[in-house]
Order: sequence, then C-alpha cells, then structure tokens
Amino acid sequence: MIGTIYSTNITPDQETGIGAWSDEEFLKALHQGIGKDGKHLYPAFPYTSYALMTDSDVLAIKAYLLSLKPVKHTPPTKHVSFPFNQRYLRMFWNVLFKPSHRFQPNADQAADWNRGAYLVEALGHCGDCHTPRNILFGLNNKRKFTGAIIEGWKAYNITPDPHWGIGSWSDEQLEGYLSIGHAEGRGSAGGPMSEVVSLRYLTAPDIKAIATYLKSVPANGDGTDIAAAPTPTVAGEVSEQPASVKETGSGLHVFEGACIGCHQFDGTGAVSNYASLIGSRTANDPTGTNATQALIGGTHLGFAKTAGFMPNFGDGYSDPEIAAVVNYLTGRFGAEASALTPSEIAKRRQAN
Repeated sequence: MIGTIYSTNITPDQETGIGAWSDEEFLKALHQGIGKDGKHLYPAFPYTSYALMTDSDVLAIKAYLLSLKPVKHTPPTKHVSFPFNQRYLRMFWNVLFKPSHRFQPNADQAADWNRGAYLVEALGHCGDCHTPRNILFGLNNKRKFTGAIIEGWKAYNITPDPHWGIGSWSDEQLEGYLSIGHAEGRGSAGGPMSEVVSLRYLTAPDIKAIATYLKSVPANGDGTDIAAAPTPTVAGEVSEQPASVKETGSGLHVFEGACIGCHQFDGTGAVSNYASLIGSRTANDPTGTNATQALIGGTHLGFAKTAGFMPNFGDGYSDPEIAAVVNYLTGRFGAEASALTPSEIAKRRQAN
C-alpha cells in the first residue's frame, strides 16, 4: 500500500491556501508537479496531463480560484510508505512519464478534433482513470483508454472497440453521457465517473469535440484488461414479468424488495431514465464489480441528487443477499450472469 495523500487547500487563503502563490509558482505546479515549497507533488494530482495545458489556460484557472472565498484550513499530514515518501524520486519518474511540452495540435486534423484532443488529454485528463498503470504507476499507453480500476470501480474502455468500448455507441449517446451523465440505451454514470459529469458545464461544441476525438483513437480491447466489461451492440428487451423464484433464487426477493421501485422488472427505470439498466455495461459485466459497488455504497450524480441518486444498501443487506441480487440482475439484464459468492462481497466491503 502506498499510503494516504490529502489534497491541498486551493482557496485564496494567504497562509494555508494559494493566495500568496505567484503565477510562476502556479505554472510550475501544474506543468512540472513542483509545489511552492519546491517539493515534488505526488501524481495523484494529474500534473502529467496538465503539463500539456497552455500557460493562458493554467493562469485562467488560477484567476478563477483566487476569486473564491478564502478558507483557512490545513489538511492532515500525508502518510506515505517507503520508498514513495522519498519525493526526490519523482524527478526520475517525471523523466519517464511527464510530457516536457505543451499540447501540439495536429495540422492534419480538423479544428474540432484538435479541440477534443486537448480537452481529453490535458484538461479532462481522461487517461488518468481510463488507462491502466504499469509497475511504476505510470500510464500504460500501450493499453490507452482500455479501462482501469478506480476506487474499486471499473472505469470502462472508452476506445472505439465495438464490443469492449464505445464503438457501437451513437454520437448522441456518447454526447449525452458526457453532458448529462446518461446515455439512452447505455446506462448512467456512477461511482467516480458521476463526479466527472462536471463536463455538463462545457459548451455543446466542446462535448461534440470530445466525442469526435474519442471515436478517432485506435480501437483497443480484447477482454483481458483489468476493467473489461462488454457493451452490447444492441440493447435487448427484458420482460415486464419476473422469472420464477425457482430459476432466480433469493436474488429475485432482494430485487423485489430493494430495486424494483426504481428499476422495474424490465429495467427501464420507473422514476427516471437514470435508473435504466438496459444496455449498461454495469449489468453486462459478469464480474458484477460496479453493480456491487453501487449496492454497497450507493452513488449519485452531483447535480441530480434525486434523479441520479441510488441509496446505500450495504448496511441493510447481508453479503449473501448482495451476492444474490447482483447475480440476479446481471443474469436478467446482461448477457451472462455473475457468480459472486458472499465471501467475495465481504472482501469488496473491506476494500471500500
């Protein structure tokens, strides 16, 4: 285990925040990963992506942060194990994994493609979640955008691969998912991705540019990646009536008691389309990873406290019950049922 790292106070407080930082110091932090005190920052702060940002965009961020209300607060002390607590080692790591240049537009591509590339690679730093890491914790760009595990959740493959990625998604579905956290027939954002739906503040042309770029990167995925989960080419229909109790066991009982009120037996979503399970990779993942995480800890979209909200069922249901209902819903709404055991659910609880 690496340890525990706490984020920095970035309000304009003069003593505990960034109020006394110069433009040069702020640029150095975002471009080089070096703080005001001269110490190397940990790459939990995605400076390896921000290194691609233009100076003007970095300073625009600083101007915005300095317009906020100052808050005097000193975060807890970091607790990082050896050798990761040796900050000077970051300089060698940076040589391997930090770009030494700003974003370079591709003259052979259209303006919207270049805009999308800049938003994805620099400002959005999508690869920090959707690209697996190598043994040195740098991004493994041979498997770029093929998915990774973030806080116990699968950040899915976002390459144009038709089976494992977003290749079978329409432009409307992808742009909808990016802008409102929901794609009709594909499901809704959850877990760490639900926090990323701050993308809704982007303009429609910027959302379209991101989709254009993502649809252009090399398709990559073979089902062996750590976060692999199939995406259906066409969302299937599910009966409005449940299968027999004999066929489904206790999973049906839990689904009836905890899930049907929002998701319905046909998975279309009774309260909101955000609750739809049809076509989602969560329901089509035979490992049941994200379904388990959502049940144990709940999830919600930050801007949709009601429509995008799923409560925590982990405290009210036992490990056998959680395993049973995940196996039931992946079998009912996906192509292949998971086969989770109570002991696996217990391990996932401990990891949270």
